[in-house]
Amino acid sequence: MKNNIKVQRAIHDLTQAALAEKIGVSRQTINAMEKNKYVPSTVLALKLAELFNVKVEDIFQLENNE
Repeated sequence: MKNNIKVQRAIHDLTQAALAEKIGVSRQTINAMEKNKYVPSTVLALKLAELFNVKVEDIFQLENNE
């Protein structure tokens, strides 16, 4: 699964640490998601979408082999 969390963070002028604090996870979790090493839960994906005021599909996309 690929994502554009880093792009959304830049649009909203948030550091990894600031984003992590807003959604209740560690900075390392944000880092792992941005590097596609961690797939978030549905609840976490919804929190990100709500914070960025976009649809979940605007942040996360399945890759062809998934």
